[in-house]
Amino acid sequence: MLDRARDTGKNDQGARAVPTISRDEVAHLAGLARLAVTESELDTFAGQLDVILDSVARVGEVAAEDIPPTSHAVPVTNVFRSDVVRPGLSQEQALAGAPAAEENRFRVPRILNEEA
Repeated sequence: MLDRARDTGKNDQGARAVPTISRDEVAHLAGLARLAVTESELDTFAGQLDVILDSVARVGEVAAEDIPPTSHAVPVTNVFRSDVVRPGLSQEQALAGAPAAEENRFRVPRILNEEA
């Protein structure tokens, strides 16, 4: 349903073509994300998503083939430490502070209405 392969380059007049997202696409995305949105929110979100898509298209225009891809603007070096085995809590100690335990596990309330 969502066709992001739309033309985000220049249109016939030389102006940048602005990607658009319809209310139906916003409603579809909201359904996939299980979000309840109102009719006015569909319009609001469509406008906001258009701004995001336009920003992404602008970044694509700036990217040039002679510029190598980077993940960080400055060099990043990871500092690692040696792994040291340390004693941890036993299962009984960990469950001792739990408000509820069942079958040697933390018992938590169900948050989804779906069967596992």
